[in-house]
Amino acid sequence: MLSLRIALRYLFARKSHSAVNVISVISTAGIAVASMAMVCVLSVFNGFTDLASERQSAVAPDIRVTPRQGKVFESADSIAGIVAKVPGVGMVAPVLTERALAVFDGAQMPVMVKGVPSPYSAVSSISSLVIDGVMIDEPSEAPDSMLDYALASVGVAINTGARPSFERPLMLTVPRRVGRINPAFPLGAFSTDTLFVSGVFQTNEADYDESLVIVPLRVARRLFEYPTQASAFEISVSPGFRHDDVIEEVESVMGDGFVVADRLRQQETAFRMIEIEKWITFLMLLFVLVMASFNILSTMSMLIIEKEDNLRVMRSFGASQRLLRRIFLDEGVLIAIMGGAAGIIVGVLLCLAQQAWGLISLGGDHEHMSVVAYPCRLAVTDTLLTAGVVLVIGMVSGFIASRSVPDR
Repeated sequence: MLSLRIALRYLFARKSHSAVNVISVISTAGIAVASMAMVCVLSVFNGFTDLASERQSAVAPDIRVTPRQGKVFESADSIAGIVAKVPGVGMVAPVLTERALAVFDGAQMPVMVKGVPSPYSAVSSISSLVIDGVMIDEPSEAPDSMLDYALASVGVAINTGARPSFERPLMLTVPRRVGRINPAFPLGAFSTDTLFVSGVFQTNEADYDESLVIVPLRVARRLFEYPTQASAFEISVSPGFRHDDVIEEVESVMGDGFVVADRLRQQETAFRMIEIEKWITFLMLLFVLVMASFNILSTMSMLIIEKEDNLRVMRSFGASQRLLRRIFLDEGVLIAIMGGAAGIIVGVLLCLAQQAWGLISLGGDHEHMSVVAYPCRLAVTDTLLTAGVVLVIGMVSGFIASRSVPDR
């Protein structure tokens, strides 16, 4: 502990040259700013991950089962009944997804049509994202049970002008999947269905907002000529059951011909991109922290020159070269710890304030934005990682500086 006590004395004692004090303050401030930036940036990326997960949870089911080969699988309703008996499975919803051409009041665009059973709200909370009109999830909710209703994404509404209305219908057209084409009647090669738009939804996810139209499953099966097929099963997990356990049970029932994915695997690419951006940013800030550590080397070098007389006195009293080097090693670590601790504390306080009050807002028109402030979530692991990096840099800087202590 002798080397640590002497290092503490050197750290807080007034230096004979004011330049040493200035450089010491600069080195501590550089470490503090870099470590604070690390904590804040990593926390913001955590917030964006949580935001994406939250948005995904409102649209994506707990578990999604798709065929490993091909677009659809046969006897979907029978298989759904078998899967529904798996412990932990709340509801199994066969869905059918296919491309179609949407036409509304003369405007047209290619869309992705998703047929869902009733009640679909048991596996998805997309009804909570409706920004205009309503989602008709049960036949009893419809103003006219003889009509079919669709839920359009905001992208479809913008590009076609489709709005909730019972005056102008939305037409969906697809080429017939089975049967022969009669050259004398080319329109017979297409299958068309007419629905009324009951609502418009917005998820802030491009995959859903650009071209998705949700229709009843019976309409999709009639339109695409898949009477008993489905392209996927969307499954809700009952409260009290672990998702991983339910996934294992479903995989054992479905076999190797199907892919069983949780919410993370359903949007694996999007979440991976956020993680990649997070750690690339972390490496950039780490480079800044390494650059700031050069100030520690400068401080140590000037301090060694200033304390050269003290070193001779201590050597004359029997101090070993190892002890003298250990003093400046501890000095470098102390500077890094002081700067890192100050930066981490400030970073933690800023993140907590952002979580509570949203001090820093996003740009743009907030009236048309669902998220107006930077999302932020402070993670203990990120804080510990930053502290560990600062400690390692301090040890390395102190070790390099201690090598320049004269041996006599």
